[in-house]
Amino acid sequence: MDENKETSGAQKLKGRKRRHSCQQCDKSFSTSGELKIHLRIHTGEQPYSCEECGKAFTQSGALKSHQRIHMGEKPYSCEECGKAFTQSGHLKSHQLIHTGEKPYRCEECGKTFTTSAYLKSHHRIHTGEKPYRCEKCGTTFTTSCNLKSHQRIHAGEKPYSCEECGKTFTQSGALKSHHLIHTGEKPYSCEECGKTFTQSSSLKSHHRIHTGEKPYSCEECGTTFSRSGALKSHHRIHTGEKPYSCEECGKTFTQSCNLKSHLRIHTGEKPYSCEECGKTFTTSGVLESHHRIHTGEKPYWCEECGKMFTRSGALKSHLLVHTGEKPYWCEECGKMFTRSDALKSHLRVHTGEKP
Repeated sequence: MDENKETSGAQKLKGRKRRHSCQQCDKSFSTSGELKIHLRIHTGEQPYSCEECGKAFTQSGALKSHQRIHMGEKPYSCEECGKAFTQSGHLKSHQLIHTGEKPYRCEECGKTFTTSAYLKSHHRIHTGEKPYRCEKCGTTFTTSCNLKSHQRIHAGEKPYSCEECGKTFTQSGALKSHHLIHTGEKPYSCEECGKTFTQSSSLKSHHRIHTGEKPYSCEECGTTFSRSGALKSHHRIHTGEKPYSCEECGKTFTQSCNLKSHLRIHTGEKPYSCEECGKTFTTSGVLESHHRIHTGEKPYWCEECGKMFTRSGALKSHLLVHTGEKPYWCEECGKMFTRSDALKSHLRVHTGEKP
């Protein structure tokens, strides 16, 4: 009988502890105060505001933690590496790096994460959800921090500066990756060929060379790419967009790297040198093609006649022999040519220029 009374009393006590329930989502709380704070999620109420930056919060504790950013206060320190944090929750999440524990698992692909927030952000890859939108250009993002970093492009803000060369960046991660250029460190290594990289994303993209995976497809022509950046650059062929312009001659380019290479024409810079003969070049690609002269390698071959070439451009020009196509034509007399250099030589007939 006494046991029954104890059980009944415990059930009543448990019921009293969880008697405050949210009518919006049925979540229950032990006190009315906890329920009141929770309801702000549904109402959007944020009564606690930071006097420094105006950011608002639903709880006073969250405001207090946020204010440490302005004061530079980081009271929670990791005993393993000494890294300090403004919030105890951030320290707790950080410590999982040392233990290797990743308790949050994606049901779609099985990937695991150290925090529930990382899992939530990751899950948007599967749903395609991008809830954070830039008011300037309409670009959407999966996380608020990605949006924040993107907005610095419009503001021209680059708060992260390299102590070695002074170059500035919009993201701390970009600065961290850049710093490896000065240290020469390439911590990410390809298990297939041993090539090393400064960034894990570069290794991931490189690995697709071995797997043949090209997950990014052009909606216009169906061409596939191993990198999203390559697809973005390719898409400009269809739009005609050339956002990168040379201040010296006004020539425009679809990619920033092409502009960078072009600028060396004006500066005379040739940073890539052949170890065999010492000849220098403006781009690493041209050096790579040149090096085949010494090795005898001809990786590009014609499926029609079997002729082999050291450069893809040379193969492309050669294929016109089989197709009969002559894309280069003289505006003076209308004569057509398969190669641009043949047209250039022909133009001397009209100009009187001697070769």
